[in-house]
Amino acid sequence: MSDNSQLDNPTLPELSQRQERILALIVQEYTKHPEPVSSKQLADHNSLGVSSATIRNDMAQLEELGYVASPHTSSGRVPTTQGYRYFVKILMNDAELPTAERALIEQKFSEVPSMLEQWLRQAARLLARTTQTASLVTSPAATSNTFKHLELISIQGRLTLMVLVTTSGAVHQRMLSLAEPVSQLKLSESAERINTLCANLNANQIRLKTRFLPLLEQEVVELAADLIDTSGNQQYRVFYREGLSDVINAFSDGVAAQQAVRVLEERPILEMILAQFLQPLMDDNNVQVIIAGNEKLDEIDRVSIVLSRYGIPDQLSGALAVVGPTHINYGRAISTVRHVSHLMTDMMAQLYQEEHNKEGNGNSNTVTLDNGS
Repeated sequence: MSDNSQLDNPTLPELSQRQERILALIVQEYTKHPEPVSSKQLADHNSLGVSSATIRNDMAQLEELGYVASPHTSSGRVPTTQGYRYFVKILMNDAELPTAERALIEQKFSEVPSMLEQWLRQAARLLARTTQTASLVTSPAATSNTFKHLELISIQGRLTLMVLVTTSGAVHQRMLSLAEPVSQLKLSESAERINTLCANLNANQIRLKTRFLPLLEQEVVELAADLIDTSGNQQYRVFYREGLSDVINAFSDGVAAQQAVRVLEERPILEMILAQFLQPLMDDNNVQVIIAGNEKLDEIDRVSIVLSRYGIPDQLSGALAVVGPTHINYGRAISTVRHVSHLMTDMMAQLYQEEHNKEGNGNSNTVTLDNGS
């Protein structure tokens, strides 16, 4: 049984052992050659040990349960969305890429310069080529965005400039119009109090502090919290994509192909998917599987997405994914995404350690870890 997916239907009807075997074979055959699978095919090419008539009866029961469908009266069966979900959740073993392919991917990474942008582009290329789907990789960003410090600068009269810096490195500037003029000395004193009170706090923690502050400082702190929230929602700034034009022909209809294009090209949809389905970065880099939107998003009800995080737990993380039709090779997609995410995590740790060592030696010729800032 695979534990790599985030599926939301725990009440899938149970199947007999033979029905499970037949469903698995139908999914495997269909993902290789997207044509209806007949009972004769299964009887001729697999060791089920039963007659074609018995297989047909089991296929009919699978159809009644909603796991397969018959496109035409006399045709074979094709997996349904529910069939794919049952296969991924219950039947699919934890597949691994062949050793030679894993080694080839590692070699391809070693051939590019030790620069984050080059690694991200290479990851997108290798994901697309290995899985024969479209791929997406985001740049890494700070896992948690918190308050670092702010400055309040008197401009003219009641106008004051607020400059906020967060722990992710983002810098926000906002012009404030105060109720009355305030001297630079008082503005600096207010900024110092706020910096002491709010250091390393997130937006919600900062808001809890407002009731203890004078009115001016309350308003500044509320604005700072709003800006931190906004920058946190825009975590993924840079995207690298590969393989969309090559995979379009794999979709059975124009609507499905259009959905794949929207996932990869329309930032609001992509960010919604990442926010809703992608789990926090963990040591084992869990791989998540979204089949036809997992009954949550109609915008992607004809595509499948396999995705994961990479990065340094509690510090930096990015996302990587492959996108294709629902008949993608799930075992290959999951194992490839897992392997590439592990490699990216290892390389991020290496970059981070090298950067830490440089800072400790007073050498500031740094590699930018968040190239979206």
